[in-house]
Amino acid sequence: MEWTPIKKTLHDGGVQPHLRDYAKARASFSWEEIRDELDGLPGGRGLNIAYEAVDRHAAGPRGDHVALRWLGQEGDVLEFSYRALRKQSDRFANVLRALDVGEGETVFSFLGRVPYLYIAALGTLKNVSVFCPLFSAFGPEPVYQRLSRGDAAVVVTTERLYEKRIAGLRERLPHLRHVLLTDVQDDRADGVWSLPKRMREASASFTLPATDPEDLALLHFTSGTTGMPKGALHVHEAIVMHYMTGKYALDLHPDDVFWCTADPGWVTGTSYGIIAPFVHGVTNVVDEADFDAERWYHILEEQQVTVWYTAPTAIRMLMRVGGTPREGYDLSALRLVCSVGEPLNPEAVMWGQEALGLPIHDNWWQTETGGIMIANLPALDIRPGSMGRPLPGVDAAVVKRTDDQVEEMPPGEEGELALRIGWPSMFRGYLHEKKRYEDCFVGDWYLTGDLAREDADGYFWFVGRADDIIKTSGHMVSPFEVESALMEHDAVAEAGVIGKPDPVSGERVKAFVALNTSYTPSDELRLDLLGFARTKLGAAVAPKEIDFKDSLPKTKSGKIMRRLLKARELGLPEGDLSTLETASG
Repeated sequence: MEWTPIKKTLHDGGVQPHLRDYAKARASFSWEEIRDELDGLPGGRGLNIAYEAVDRHAAGPRGDHVALRWLGQEGDVLEFSYRALRKQSDRFANVLRALDVGEGETVFSFLGRVPYLYIAALGTLKNVSVFCPLFSAFGPEPVYQRLSRGDAAVVVTTERLYEKRIAGLRERLPHLRHVLLTDVQDDRADGVWSLPKRMREASASFTLPATDPEDLALLHFTSGTTGMPKGALHVHEAIVMHYMTGKYALDLHPDDVFWCTADPGWVTGTSYGIIAPFVHGVTNVVDEADFDAERWYHILEEQQVTVWYTAPTAIRMLMRVGGTPREGYDLSALRLVCSVGEPLNPEAVMWGQEALGLPIHDNWWQTETGGIMIANLPALDIRPGSMGRPLPGVDAAVVKRTDDQVEEMPPGEEGELALRIGWPSMFRGYLHEKKRYEDCFVGDWYLTGDLAREDADGYFWFVGRADDIIKTSGHMVSPFEVESALMEHDAVAEAGVIGKPDPVSGERVKAFVALNTSYTPSDELRLDLLGFARTKLGAAVAPKEIDFKDSLPKTKSGKIMRRLLKARELGLPEGDLSTLETASG
């Protein structure tokens, strides 16, 4: 079906968009001019994300402006001005300093969306330590893999999460020196401290050390298909991208009330749930609770949210609830709705127009890019189903890759999406994996692993992944990680995992299992395996379906052919079977 483009949404009155003429902005764009809109550390001592996001506002006329408005799931509301947020993050930086946590050491948060998460992130960055957020629903194995690979020096978490997910791992985590518990008033043991107690004892004044723009700042884990999670490293220079994209893609203005629904355990929840709104000095709404349609509409109404950044899964869930929210809620403050995480189907874009009075502006980026690369910008017509066009300062192309070069494909042809290197938030490496990082680049191009096509007018369209990564409810799930967990069950001889299309979550994680000879398929065993995987991996990563197979299709080298499992599951052509070891399965 052909979808009619939606005309650009430049405002006739009130706040005027930062970007009004796309072609002119691209032609005249300069990263140096964007950097000049930030302050830099006093005395020319470098560039620090936390200083740009909080301290410069706290010291100026926006010091008393609400920076963070936290909505507790039980109805509590807490507000932090920029001045208060500076003091709290200064205290946390002093806590790290007192614990002898130095520059470049990694501080993990393993928390839900609570104020301490945001304070810890900013305080860590002030100390020029590396901040890494973990999704609080992760099970013990994903937590161990990330803490181990990330050489965790500190974990900030709750008593319950510590006891259930981390305490039993301590002997396997030699680098983990300190655990800071957010919900106890007294220290539990040597190395297991009360964060509230430490915060009370810490000074509310911290002098940021000199920070080189290339100093490491953020570690984000993203899934790989043939190995353990990849740790993408980002530097303080990334703040330039967060600022620019907050300005042009999210169109943030000082009086905006912004709500990003993503959890900071994923890169969107850090780049656009913490950094971008704060660097623009807006009020950042954070909701502790999980998705609930009625609650979300109440938040949009009561908080007078002006810019809303959410995910396709959430939009599809709202669509399934039905109704016309504008009839039951006052959504008149809302002026821009954006989406990211997986391709947004055209019906969802049109639903936004009909149900919210605004189309939904989809955009595209990756953990590795650190910020929005391609977007349906307010200054452009929306082509429903499209990723949009590259932001100013970003050069994208669809290419065919060979060993040592890339060939740009003509409009309409499918190929791999590539980005010309040089944007500020580009990841600087994969943790402990130099070759894996180098393999992402050919010449001046970063190869994204996503398949796409570009139309004659410069709009990009997502086609699929070049690998087996599963996108479910906005989460990136590694088949290898799920398979590895299932293989730990005594009954499992082999496991193959795929993503199965789902109208709400985008993809459901489905596993195919071959059993050891002493086990027989049964509904009871299936439930046992599902529960086992959920305990090991957490609800966000564990499979939702398991099928038993006598054996799984493999290549002659013994690699399970997930492609073939998926083709057979969905009734698709099986393609080239020349490397197939056996036709069984």
